[in-house]
Amino acid sequence: MNSLPIDSVLPALRQALAGRHEVVLEAPPGAGKTTRVPLALLDEPWLAGQSILMLEPRRLAARAAAERLASELGEKVGETVGYRIRLESRVGPKTRIEVVTEGILARRLQDDPALEGVGLVIFDEFHVLPFAPKNLRFLSKF
Repeated sequence: MNSLPIDSVLPALRQALAGRHEVVLEAPPGAGKTTRVPLALLDEPWLAGQSILMLEPRRLAARAAAERLASELGEKVGETVGYRIRLESRVGPKTRIEVVTEGILARRLQDDPALEGVGLVIFDEFHVLPFAPKNLRFLSKF
């Protein structure tokens, strides 16, 4: 696995999430926020085996992120990493990182406001909001 700029801040990110429920991560495009952060946090003690939801605003981005994360693990999509988008789902019984679009997350929150079994929500590509800079990621621990 090649080194990426985000790798140097992952220990501080782990420590920050161990002590608080929200963290904003700022790094330039291409630093590895989408591909390194979910994998780096997957086995954290505070996650306690729960899953990670990662929000991607577009279907293509959700699918591509899941494929990249799965390939980093040497797996196929639907194993440890999966995705749910409108009219398509590739998750399995062992899926712990689920990349979803806004509509899927909204529906899931309506069905289960507590997000049972989810320990972390990552709002990736947060720049779709008109007031947010392009290089922010918001992580919220449940």
